[in-house]
Amino acid sequence: MPQLAFANSFWESFDVLEKPVKAGVRKAMGKFQLLTVAELHADKGLHLESVDKARDPRMRTIRINDFWRGVVLAPDDGSDVFLLVNVVPHDDAYTWAAKRLYTTNTATRGLEVRNVVAIEQLTPALEKAAASAPSLLFAHYSDKALRDLGIDEQVLRAVRTVIDKPQLEAFGTLLPEDQFEALQYLAEGFSPDEVYRDVVAVRRPADAGPDPDESLAVVIANTASRITLVTGPDELTDALEKPFAAWRVFLHPSQRRIAYRVSYAGPVQVTGGPGTGKTVVALHRVKHLLSRTPETRVLLTTYTNALAATLRESLSLLLDGDEEQLARVDVTTVNAYAHRTVTEADGRSPSLIGDRDERQAWERVVKKLSLPWSERFLAQEYRHVILAQDIRDLDTYRTALRRGRGSAVSTARREELWPAVELFESILRERGVSTHLQVCARAARLLEQAGPGYDHVVVDEAQDLHPAQWRVLRGAAAAGSDDLFLTGDPHQRIYDSKVSLGSLGISVAGRSSRLRINYRSTAEILDWSTGILTPVAVDDLGGQGTDSLAGYRSLLHGRSPRAEAHGSESDEVAALVERVEEWIEQGIRPSEIGVCARFNLLLDKAAEKLRAAGIPVVKVRDNPGPESDGVRLATMHAMKGLEFRCVAVLGTTSTALPFAREVTPVALDPIQRASDLLRERCLLFVACTRAREALHVSWTGVPSEFVPRVTDR
Repeated sequence: MPQLAFANSFWESFDVLEKPVKAGVRKAMGKFQLLTVAELHADKGLHLESVDKARDPRMRTIRINDFWRGVVLAPDDGSDVFLLVNVVPHDDAYTWAAKRLYTTNTATRGLEVRNVVAIEQLTPALEKAAASAPSLLFAHYSDKALRDLGIDEQVLRAVRTVIDKPQLEAFGTLLPEDQFEALQYLAEGFSPDEVYRDVVAVRRPADAGPDPDESLAVVIANTASRITLVTGPDELTDALEKPFAAWRVFLHPSQRRIAYRVSYAGPVQVTGGPGTGKTVVALHRVKHLLSRTPETRVLLTTYTNALAATLRESLSLLLDGDEEQLARVDVTTVNAYAHRTVTEADGRSPSLIGDRDERQAWERVVKKLSLPWSERFLAQEYRHVILAQDIRDLDTYRTALRRGRGSAVSTARREELWPAVELFESILRERGVSTHLQVCARAARLLEQAGPGYDHVVVDEAQDLHPAQWRVLRGAAAAGSDDLFLTGDPHQRIYDSKVSLGSLGISVAGRSSRLRINYRSTAEILDWSTGILTPVAVDDLGGQGTDSLAGYRSLLHGRSPRAEAHGSESDEVAALVERVEEWIEQGIRPSEIGVCARFNLLLDKAAEKLRAAGIPVVKVRDNPGPESDGVRLATMHAMKGLEFRCVAVLGTTSTALPFAREVTPVALDPIQRASDLLRERCLLFVACTRAREALHVSWTGVPSEFVPRVTDR
């Protein structure tokens, strides 16, 4: 019986097919499990046929239905392994197959594919342009050095025309996979020896001899990273039922250089826009740190419980479920770690106060002391000055800098304000409760006394951490080599926290990297979403200047976002149901669709109408597992760190974004107001950049001023 293997290119095409086409694929693949090779060629329903004028004589197509065909690489060497490489519309299948050539990489011995026709057509023109170029990207590498890395003659000729890294990236879709990755590493400054070690040696079979002329079955077996070999009907069913690449740990060479650097002299900062792979870099850094000694302990932390759960699951996949290594990593939020530290020290768990109760406590303070400030001003002063600088007495407060606060407070006024701080803390003590940040402040002091509990701390979503939380992390690992590894994006700062890392003893000077390529969203979604932030400047992660999305780009392309106005909220929700039904009809799984709004009230209405239409829904706040099918519903805040193939953002009205209750009045503090408005912009930016392939934005009445004035179409 023949065996069946699937290339990654197949999963990419299969994942976006409509349900009837997927059913046809399953039926066709099932025949490979039941028929002999001779019967496969004779089967009229499968209609396995060669491709006219194919550059690879092994190319075949099979019938899926009247409009779709599968492209198959058939063995011609006596082996029985067939490789399914794509599913494309009927007429396109022959054209696609005729241009592709599958070869064995002489260095890695893996199977790779190229668009041989396109390379042949482009190379002469590129050679003419290269002749007058001031410099060429690979000029200082000899032919022998490139051949040793698996670069063959056709690719070598094309490579000699490449001027810079953007041209290499543009050329990449035509080149063989292993060869392209080796070239990417060289372009990022890795030496040929390093590329051989990190790209070639890890893939080359240990028993590989000098002759690369192996059977198709052997070469497929050598390419486990890109080809899935199926050995039985149950395994076939399981493979076809699972979505493709629900989680990726691919690292671009520029990212690998950051994640797997042997050692850093101190704290490291990695920034980048949404989808640039910051989290994946952080996870790989954890893997590298664990590999150094068997005693290494790592704290991997983030902002929310939902993100921590995702990190835990992703790390387990990256480490192949290695329980010994996983046991040496604590994956938790900063608040949870601080809570645990205080609990262990006090012998009891601190009780936490909610936002509403905290606001009421400040209102009580204002009323009792008859102060000239509002409860909002006092709460912000306490958060941004008192807790941020760990101020514990009036003497310290008298001389404290209040950078970032728009209302001056004289020394006399500070003496009048300090009793409000003492009364607020007294009220909370009497009730036996604390705020999250108070718990963090106490945990930081305890760690300062007890000493660090980890060798390394890796932080994801660093942009939203408060100085009190940073002091906890600073105390979790001793200052020194590889102590802190920080990833974040100032453009996704959706909580009211800014920090000067240097003031906390966290210096990243000379150890900062910026990621600029988005691997998640299409260029169309990215361009539209960045328009939300275009009118404003964004402070950088460490509080030393501004950050920019200049050069931030995607290599993917797709549909333009839809931005639509509706006459009523019921019309908006009805349009949402239609859009979700369209996506599902296109083969998108409900769990790959995210629907978000600023408020739960609108989400509940959307959930009701989606269920009435027979569409399953689940709330993200309920922490549904990856196996739970249903459209994901979440507030904009809860969308942080998530991604979906399709995203609908509802209720982007002028009253929801910005939401007046979250914005400080200009008379109270103009600097804080500007910060609040930026935070509201970032919230919409985060929600929209969760989308990989399709984005739908809608509103009723007057749209938010943050929504770019671009519609589809």
